[in-house]
This record gives sequence, structure tokens and C-alpha cells, in this order.
Amino acid sequence: MSKEHFYDIIRSPAVTEKGTLVSEHNQVVFNVARTATKPEIKKAVEGLFGVKVKAVNTLVRKGKQRRFRGQAATLSDVKKAYVTLEEGQRLDVTTGL
Repeated sequence: MSKEHFYDIIRSPAVTEKGTLVSEHNQVVFNVARTATKPEIKKAVEGLFGVKVKAVNTLVRKGKQRRFRGQAATLSDVKKAYVTLEEGQRLDVTTGL
């Protein structure tokens, strides 16, 4: 796969409070494409960052109803991937590629 395809799978790092907490357990959280599978996510992380991936866990956060300037709106569903790295591997998503 090409690097462009990897960027289509991995949308962005999820820099949240929980994402910071799981980094202590050698995990990283990414927002990924809704159609991405676990093997594709593993290949994309290994290809983009040059690290060895031990496991990938995914979840889909359902969109919520919100009001914006008095109008009802629905936020989009978001798929997240919790990527566990092999022992000795480090990944700092706060720095750019």
C-alpha cells in the first residue's frame, strides 16, 4: 500500500485525556476511517510510523444530537482504534510526520 492510502485509513491521532492515560500502557489512540479493518489499521500504523504493532482494538462512537444556533444537528459517527505497541516501541503523536 502507498503512504497516501495509509493517510486515508488513519485520519488523526485522538489527543484526549483518556488517550494520554493509555499511553502509559504503550497504547496510542487514532481516529480512523469507518470502513478500515484491524489488519489495515495495523499495516498503516507500521507503515507510517515504523513501529511494531501488537494488537488493535476498535470502537465506533455514535453521533450525538446537538443544537447549533437553535437548529438541531447530528454529529457524525467516529471510529477509533486503540493500537497497542510491542515492548520497547515508542510513538509520539504530538510531533508531526
